Amino acid sequence: MKGLVAAGGLGSRLRPLTHTVPKQLLPVAGVPVVVHALCRLRDIGITEIALVVGEFGAQTEQTLGDGSDLGLRLTYLPQDRPRGIAHCVSLARDFLGGDDFVLFLGDNVFPGGLADYATAFRAGRPAAQIVVHKVPDPRAFGVAELDLDGRVTRIVEKPAEPRSDLAVIGVYFCTAALHEAVAAISPSARGELEITDALQWLVSRGDEVHAQVHTGYWKDTGTIEDLLDCNRELLDHLEPEVDGEIDAASELTGPVRIAPGARVVRSRIQGPVTIGAGTTVQDSRIGPHTAIGRQCSVTASGVESSILLDGAHVHGVPDVRASVIGQHARVGRRSEPSGQRLVLGDHARAEIAG
Repeated sequence: MKGLVAAGGLGSRLRPLTHTVPKQLLPVAGVPVVVHALCRLRDIGITEIALVVGEFGAQTEQTLGDGSDLGLRLTYLPQDRPRGIAHCVSLARDFLGGDDFVLFLGDNVFPGGLADYATAFRAGRPAAQIVVHKVPDPRAFGVAELDLDGRVTRIVEKPAEPRSDLAVIGVYFCTAALHEAVAAISPSARGELEITDALQWLVSRGDEVHAQVHTGYWKDTGTIEDLLDCNRELLDHLEPEVDGEIDAASELTGPVRIAPGARVVRSRIQGPVTIGAGTTVQDSRIGPHTAIGRQCSVTASGVESSILLDGAHVHGVPDVRASVIGQHARVGRRSEPSGQRLVLGDHARAEIAG
């Protein structure tokens, strides 16, 4: 079985961060979102994986390399612009050949893993197997209708009046039958090849398309709120590991991970917190659910429930919370802060006013 990861989306809801970084490389719990996806595939025995990449393809390849650091073999497939999830399948047809495969959306996070779904697919081997999740408002998703045996009877993309609350989420187990379906469909009204249309084509032909209902945590990290929520969820399962330098005047409580080369000076760190390599935290308080990237500096500040990307600098700001600070962005203080949320793109500068 092979893997196919869709990693070429624009991430427009995450701007300004995604003006310079693809959304799949934004970190949650100190690790790029797409790496979480790759690890979930590796956990079910898939090591040969293709990534469909867009305008940031070179940046993605530079970050992930050939995949050997993760125990994987990665292939990169360029896509000129987003043309739909089913279009990713068509781009990967030569790579996939006649093998079964798992299609994974690179901005989705499944902390509990995919083992049960993989076992079910291998045992029954339907033409395709989707994963669905009950949501309060399914109108923004593909929506599946099932019979009592979990077989898909109908699947519709973003229906105005959903007949089910089962949203199709970002992992699809497929046989080579999906290639025939993708070749048979046409672009939707928004100009994309919809994976839901391909799956419905299989259903209409009488092929077996099954669904597994996911009841654990799942998140599409498509907004700042979702990115921060996912960061909190993953950090709640953080395994502590301190390899950096902690001076005698500092205090660490709760699970904390500090990478080699990081320094904590006269500061209080209350986990779960992760701090990247080469980062300095000085005269500061770092609160729970904070992930600080590499080569950052936090001085005379308080940071909580936030994400700092590589190279970010925060100085003299007592209350940064629920914020995402871009690469090499700088945050300072003009007067007493109000504790408002910050979302800063790369190389941005901000002075917090009261």
